[in-house]
Amino acid sequence: MGFSAVSVLRGPGEITAMVVEVTKKVFTTRFQTREFIEQAWFITSVTLMPTILVSIPFGAVISLQVSGLTGQLGAQSFAGATAVLATVREAAPIAAAMIIAGAAGSAICADLGARKIREEIDAMEVLGVDPIERLVAPRVVATMFVAVMINGIVIAAGIGGGYFFTVIVQGGSAGAFLANFTALASLPDLYIAMVKAAIFGWIAAIVGSYKGLTAGGGPSGVGRAVNEAVIIAFMLLFFLNAVITAIYFQVVPPVGI
Repeated sequence: MGFSAVSVLRGPGEITAMVVEVTKKVFTTRFQTREFIEQAWFITSVTLMPTILVSIPFGAVISLQVSGLTGQLGAQSFAGATAVLATVREAAPIAAAMIIAGAAGSAICADLGARKIREEIDAMEVLGVDPIERLVAPRVVATMFVAVMINGIVIAAGIGGGYFFTVIVQGGSAGAFLANFTALASLPDLYIAMVKAAIFGWIAAIVGSYKGLTAGGGPSGVGRAVNEAVIIAFMLLFFLNAVITAIYFQVVPPVGI
């Protein structure tokens, strides 16, 4: 019983400890600028195309659903406002979370896992180089930066796709779509979306780094670590999204019409 309880709690406890340590290293140690730039470019290269391909269907689905709902309620003129609100507040951060956890987190885990099984991490520790400071912290900051940029791309593409499917495909009014563009959404909605994206990038990078640094058992072990990193990151990101959204609704009241 005691062994099983320790086994269950070890993973979450170690991830929590790594979250604290990485966050402390980011603010208290010399920042690895070159590593940050290289990792930001690498993460962008593996996430940019999936972002573009995912954001357009997201905008299309939201617009189709919103247009049908507003049409049933006799509020077709507010299709643009509701599409913008849904995209900015929920769809864009969720899409960014999926891309960051699925592409960036898995890439970080595979990279560090390969270094681990080649014993590069052990060699760094023998030489007195802290892997958290040298490898993990720059990747976390780079992932947060790219996540915010990706969130902006998803918002722009989602709203553009919403306009296309609402106005061009379904024959809606372009004037009504644009006139009510900001009727429901407000700047705090955009701010919280960017905060969500940064937090999601922070968590996904740390989870991927943890699973990579603890990988073992050869190449198959790295594969298992990547799979586990993506699953854990997804669960944490969706949980955090629900918590942040609930707190946001309590702090910032909805905009009335």
